[in-house]
Amino acid sequence: MTVSDTASYPPGRIPRSLVLEHRIIRRLFAIAPLCALTACATTSPAQSELAELKAEVRAMRETQARLEKRLERVELHASVSQSRAAAPAAAAAKEASAPASPAAPASSGYSTPELAVVKLKPRNEPAPPLPTRVAVVEPAPDDMEMFISPSPEEDAAPAMAAVSDPKEDEAATAVLDAEFEQAVAALRTGNVEGGVTRLRAFAEQNPRHPRADNALYFSGLGQMGLKDHAAAAQSFERLIASYPAGDAVLDGMLRLAECRLRLNQKDDARALYTRILTQFPGTAAATQAEQRLASLSH
Repeated sequence: MTVSDTASYPPGRIPRSLVLEHRIIRRLFAIAPLCALTACATTSPAQSELAELKAEVRAMRETQARLEKRLERVELHASVSQSRAAAPAAAAAKEASAPASPAAPASSGYSTPELAVVKLKPRNEPAPPLPTRVAVVEPAPDDMEMFISPSPEEDAAPAMAAVSDPKEDEAATAVLDAEFEQAVAALRTGNVEGGVTRLRAFAEQNPRHPRADNALYFSGLGQMGLKDHAAAAQSFERLIASYPAGDAVLDGMLRLAECRLRLNQKDDARALYTRILTQFPGTAAATQAEQRLASLSH
């Protein structure tokens, strides 16, 4: 019986003996090439006979491959047929067992309790009162310096600047910047007195200039270089009072504390260092103030 005979059987009804027969045939086909090669090696045939044997082996291999493919198709067809035949039976069994499923929990000794549906309504209660009273704390006098309103003359200055010519303003700004740089250069080149004089005049004549606070700071440094710590303290005090939001205020406070120490006013110096620590924590100036406070305590 050959593989083609399986077509006469209905799907899923191939006899087991036929399957075993097919497997034996596949094994014989697998052994046949080895036997042919062994026979060729032992009898030492001629070259033509060897070629014929090789051709026969190739033909047998091709035949074996075709048979294997056909057998795989037959087995696949049989498995598909079996699965299709088993699907209705499984569905029928599932339907038959479905009505008995609700009674399963009762057999285990447990039953589902009947729960009543309760709707909750939100309470119509007023919200708890929140404390709205806040203690009023008066600001420190030092902090009030930042909120002091400018004088009428200072208020009128921006209005006058608004109606001026932009080109003239740029030219005037360039001239003032050059004057400031020349005054600072005088300090650096050794003309300390001349540089201090020019810087103080610059700050007095141009109080709204962006570098007015820097002019006061550098003039104070020059006065410290001239050992005039009292005048330097006045320059730094003016810087702190007039430009509390300037970029030179922290350095000015440190320098003012140094002047207080030079003038034997340790309590005032200590108060300045404490003020820096309180108002500007985490800054480099606060770190220096902390170190100098520690040195004063020894």
